Amino acid sequence: MRDIDLFAGAGGLAIGLKKAGFAPVSLYEWDEFACQTLRQNITSNKPTLDGAVEEIDVHEIDWRSVSEPVRLLAAGAPCQPFSLGGRHLAEQDGRNLFPEVFRAVRALRPRTILLENVRGLIRPSFRPYFEYILRQLRFPSLKPRHDELWQEHDRRLVDHENSNKNRVEYVVTWKQVDAADYGVPQNRHRVFIIANAPDLPHYEFPIETHSKNALLRDQLAGTYWERHRRKTSKCADQPPREDNKRPWVTVRDALSKLPVPSISEAASRMNHWIIPGARVYPGHDGSKLDWPAKTIKAGVHGVPGGENTLIEDSGEIRYFTLRETALLQTFPNSHVFRGARLHITRQIGNAVPCVLSAAISLPLCKVLAEPEKECVR
Repeated sequence: MRDIDLFAGAGGLAIGLKKAGFAPVSLYEWDEFACQTLRQNITSNKPTLDGAVEEIDVHEIDWRSVSEPVRLLAAGAPCQPFSLGGRHLAEQDGRNLFPEVFRAVRALRPRTILLENVRGLIRPSFRPYFEYILRQLRFPSLKPRHDELWQEHDRRLVDHENSNKNRVEYVVTWKQVDAADYGVPQNRHRVFIIANAPDLPHYEFPIETHSKNALLRDQLAGTYWERHRRKTSKCADQPPREDNKRPWVTVRDALSKLPVPSISEAASRMNHWIIPGARVYPGHDGSKLDWPAKTIKAGVHGVPGGENTLIEDSGEIRYFTLRETALLQTFPNSHVFRGARLHITRQIGNAVPCVLSAAISLPLCKVLAEPEKECVR
């Protein structure tokens, strides 16, 4: 059976899928530089990916050419239509590619579907469209008619659902997560949606493994500072409650094994050089070393001033190097990125953190491996 990653980007989601047991994966991506990155990391001496790259615009894919049954369809559709920093156009944004996701679902009928997007998708103004997405997943056979508004299609879906409550085509569950709660050195809030064929066992999202409280306890006890050979810094006055989780991973934790950045791109290895011009802007004052990073961003025309920056121990602010942002997205150091700085920034900022992808997809792989049995709908 085939596993497919639609909108594969630089391969963050695919690396996690591979760790969870989904490999090889067919990687569909239209951006030429992202495709160069994917191919490099499939064929290198230290490959981080396993699969084949299909460089194509999603609108041009003929899904009838896929002859094998599809086990997994994973898709991190472009998030700009629903991003807090975007134009807030949702379904009216030409970059909304959820219709293409559903075209693939209807043609391929995968055993399971994994979707990832920004948390803006579930904010009140977009919530009706989010509910529409969930209903389409439950009943993909009820296709929209030609020139039908999504609201009209949604009303037909609601009527169909009310009359077919026990005949769903996919059992759907979703959750908003913070990547830091799964060991990613970054506060990154995302929504994951899982849709399984009804005969599969029930999927449950993994329990969070890391917490803010555990980091505060670690710092208050001094263990954190001893590990980094730093003087104890002021933190919480009262011990946070015990929760039997591991501490959030901090920027200092993540970057501790990297060499000092090069002073120029020409002298650098691993895309690890100092990028000049970092400044502090209101609301964009940089990530702290002893806390998870702020969300790593891609930007439309490059990352705006104040984003993707670090506050050094000296108090000075600088941009994260590209390799540092890749580590904060939990890419392996052996994962190579192709393109100019602008292209690599987009690839890294748009990626699903590899560790988060693995955490979400591992229980999904186990569900698919279990013997088929009757599920509770």
